[in-house]
Amino acid sequence: MKILVLNGSPAGEDSITLQTMHYLQICFPKQEYEELHVGRQIRSFEKDFTKAREMLSAAELIVFCYPVYTFLVPAQLHRFIELIKEDGVELGGKYATQITTSKHFYDTTAHEFIRENCRDLGLRYLEGFSADMEDLLGKQGQREARAFFHHTLWSMKSGIGALAPMPERQVVVVADLAQEDEELAGLIEEFRKTSPFGVEVVNLQEFHFAGGCLGCFHCAADGKCIYKDGFDSFLRERIQTADACVYAFRIKDHSMGQRFKLFDDRQFCNGHRTVTMGKPVGYLIAGDLEKEPNLRILIEARAQVGGNYLAGVAVRRPGEGQSLRAEAGRPGEGPSGQQVAETEVRALAANLAYALRYHYTQPANFYGVGGMKIFRDLIYQMQGMMREDHRFYKDHGFYDFPQKRMGTVLGMYLVGALMNNKTLSRKLGGNMTKGMLMPYQHVIDKKRQEKMRSGSEKL
Repeated sequence: MKILVLNGSPAGEDSITLQTMHYLQICFPKQEYEELHVGRQIRSFEKDFTKAREMLSAAELIVFCYPVYTFLVPAQLHRFIELIKEDGVELGGKYATQITTSKHFYDTTAHEFIRENCRDLGLRYLEGFSADMEDLLGKQGQREARAFFHHTLWSMKSGIGALAPMPERQVVVVADLAQEDEELAGLIEEFRKTSPFGVEVVNLQEFHFAGGCLGCFHCAADGKCIYKDGFDSFLRERIQTADACVYAFRIKDHSMGQRFKLFDDRQFCNGHRTVTMGKPVGYLIAGDLEKEPNLRILIEARAQVGGNYLAGVAVRRPGEGQSLRAEAGRPGEGPSGQQVAETEVRALAANLAYALRYHYTQPANFYGVGGMKIFRDLIYQMQGMMREDHRFYKDHGFYDFPQKRMGTVLGMYLVGALMNNKTLSRKLGGNMTKGMLMPYQHVIDKKRQEKMRSGSEKL
């Protein structure tokens, strides 16, 4: 497979982000890799786009590789995307993904920017990988990077093909399903038929809620709600026991609807401990999700804060019998909305099966990192009352408080002193960047030696 890496960092080959790609090239040597340093060489591409056009045309997978700069991609990569569109090179049907490094400050908006531009270019976008700048230096970060690329290659090769039965796994569909809602019922039935695992549907319409969350903190001590409707037991016995969870609803008033919100609010009987932490989730939605940007953010953030891998979203849109081209006002044949929905359902089922089989997760992005830091500080302050939450947060290592890493703080003082000394700064020149890359190069060299010994392409 021909893989083209678009290195959007102005640092060129000295990019920290690019080191993750170099690491993956060693882990997956059977692929054919090429690099374009579009961040450093953008001026030359503005003068002559021929080389870029040829390499883009030959690629089967395009990887946008860049550090997040101020909410988005670096300006140089932004300009390169403009050049792709101005040139008109045909990319329809090719696959694309992205690898970024940052401190997770609005990495979400950068990833959405690339996703939207991939859609403009007709590229088949696969969910990207957002890592902390230092993740590659640790075992977990290396494992997550390998898992991401393994999933990317699997998605291209097998995608939504035949799925092996997984009868030992159980998925619960939590639905707000009205009796007359045939569209949503059809989505759920399509998922049930497609899934290789057992599926149980729990319809929130059939649960008799005594009322909405009162915010009384009665449950803080023992996890039992002041209402006697049995929701706390229902949540832990019907939802928490499943291996994966799929939420099904019709868009109402720009959200999941009041009853789903009731379900979410009442989960406070479990405190600030997500019931489904670590389990993959998905969504089956009736309605035009593309016109609901806030709801799309909510869906992603809900999974991130809950510690869930979002395996996919399948949408049954209004007027699904029409072709997509007709819906967009363009003549000609195209896949119908129903066909697209069925494809999305199959993709969701396949991704859930993959996640369950390989225990696949991804690093948290801005929503997950930021949300957890807020709750981390809150629970630490309230530990005397939220005792179960406090115990849960301690057991899972959520009290990381990175500002206490004195070794890093002192190291930054040393680097700052070197940079502020004009004489030393002139002598070091570009060697400062080289020095920053040394620990990453050590990881890559170590992996290269391991691969030479094993000669395999294992996770």
